Amino acid sequence: MIEPKSNKLIHGFFSWYISHIIGSDFEKFEFNKEKFDADKSILLLSNHFSWWDGFIIFHLNKIYFKKHFHVMVLEDTLKEVKFLPYMGCFSIQKNAKSLIQSLDYAAKLLDNPKNLVLIFPQGELHSSHVSSVAFEKGVGKIISSSQKKFQYIFAAVLTDYFNFRKPSIKISLENWEAQEYSSLQVIKSAYNKHYEKSLKEQSEIKV
Repeated sequence: MIEPKSNKLIHGFFSWYISHIIGSDFEKFEFNKEKFDADKSILLLSNHFSWWDGFIIFHLNKIYFKKHFHVMVLEDTLKEVKFLPYMGCFSIQKNAKSLIQSLDYAAKLLDNPKNLVLIFPQGELHSSHVSSVAFEKGVGKIISSSQKKFQYIFAAVLTDYFNFRKPSIKISLENWEAQEYSSLQVIKSAYNKHYEKSLKEQSEIKV
């Protein structure tokens, strides 16, 4: 398993660079300011449809949540893109002995109130046109292995061009209040209600 690394210069440069390319490649970056508890860690669940997704949530965290950012990334990707571990990325390798280690590591991160852990429950890229978001079982393992002192933030990331040359990003956020022993199926259902509502609102936009 590859864990995050610390280097202020590398982190600072790529933090600036990520914000720069988002500002230059997108027309707008919009999100609703959902209330959250600054004294609790965040498990942020989001749809996964593009190369941009991790960078988009990294930027959102930088300007809004302001937590220590972490995201689970395929090990092969971390080996190819050398700067990612310095941005809070840690590895997962499916069908490997290190899989449980990665899930346990994510759970421990959630036990620190300073952290935000981004998980893409789909586990791999899917089209942005899917009507619902699938959940891999690993999400349930992370939750059950943690002390369950974190808060859930649901994110539905959607893009549209409308009358602009460049696409706009809209992130719909929801702070979801879970029961103490919410099953993975309950979490999946709650997330998809938020996702479907976000899709409907996006489809009703007129310019």
